[in-house]
This record gives sequence, C-alpha cells and structure tokens, in this order.
Amino acid sequence: MTDLPYHHGKLREALLARATEIIEGVGVEGLSLRQLARDLGVSHAAPGKHFRDKQALLDGLALDGFRSMNARITAASEADGDHRARFVRIAQAYVDFAVSHPVLLTVMHSTKHHPDASDELRNIGEDGIRIARALIAEAQDAGELASGDVESLALVCFVSLHGAALLAAGNLLDGASVDDLTFATTELLWAGMVAGVPAPAETRDGTSGRRLR
Repeated sequence: MTDLPYHHGKLREALLARATEIIEGVGVEGLSLRQLARDLGVSHAAPGKHFRDKQALLDGLALDGFRSMNARITAASEADGDHRARFVRIAQAYVDFAVSHPVLLTVMHSTKHHPDASDELRNIGEDGIRIARALIAEAQDAGELASGDVESLALVCFVSLHGAALLAAGNLLDGASVDDLTFATTELLWAGMVAGVPAPAETRDGTSGRRLR
C-alpha cells in the first residue's frame, strides 16, 4: 500500500498511485474517491481538487499508464540493434507492461475509446503503435521487409501481442513461458512481414480480400 502520509503538494500523484494499487487488487469496481481520501488521510473533498469524479480519475490513470508504457516502448525502439532486434524489444516491452499491469492496461484502452476521452489521451494512446509503424516502415525501406500497408501490419502485430499478453496475465498459458511465447509470436510476425501478404487474386480459394499494401 502507498506509504502514508503523502508528500505535501503531491496529492495527485498519491491518488493515482493508490488508485492503481486498488484496481490491480480488487478491480475498478472497488475504486472510489471517498475511499482514496480515507486511505491517504485527507478530507473527502480533497481529491475533488484534482479529479471531479471517478471517470476523471480513470482518465488520469490512463494518461499516466500510457506515459509509463510508451517510455518503455520508446527506449526499446531506440536501443542498439537492427530492425528485427528492436521489433522484438518493443514487443517484450509491451507484453511485460501488460502482464505487470493487466487491469490498468484494460482501463487505459477502454478509457482511450470512451466517447468523452480527451484529445490528449487519444493522442498519447496511439504513440506506441506509431512507434511500431515507424520501425516497420524503416525496415521496408531498408529492404528487410516486403512492402505492405504499414498501418494494417502494425495493427496485426498489436492484436497478436495483446492477445498473448492477456493470456499470460490470466495464467492461461498452461505452463508455457511468457518470454518464449513473446519470442515465438515476434518470429512469426516478422517472418510474415518478410514474406509479404498475397494479393486477393493470389489467395488459395480464389476469393478476394484486402491486400495489405
């Protein structure tokens, strides 16, 4: 639990830290501004100076969560190594964050898509996938990956890794290693992008479909 008392002038940070502990422990349903005030030893009105209601608190959690996750992804993308090695590091950074903060990650994504989400939240919520798009485009320009629609490819990578992370966070891997699963997923994704995606006319059953180009 967050150490008490909180540092003077740091109530917002203390509220977010304690709120993160609560949602990871008992879920979003157990979160309330009044309980946070009691936990931090402040008046019931004090949290309202920073968050007008529970939704505003969730927005704050989402923003801080994306900032933390994006910092890890950015560091991974800027590390030494070729495009493939950096791609694997980005994937590991995302999966590690997701497994460590599964409830927070759900709050982040659901809040980002809330009709009342701020432009700031929507924008910061896209930073991670923008980094992936940029790396894929660089690898394509370098001739390491086949040409293809970068936005669609990055989305497929996100969906695959997010699914792996959710299974890992839910202890649904039947004993398989999270690291091994992440590595295998990135190997398949990279191999697929190297090979490229066939045009609709080239599909086995002859049906048309969208080509990722």
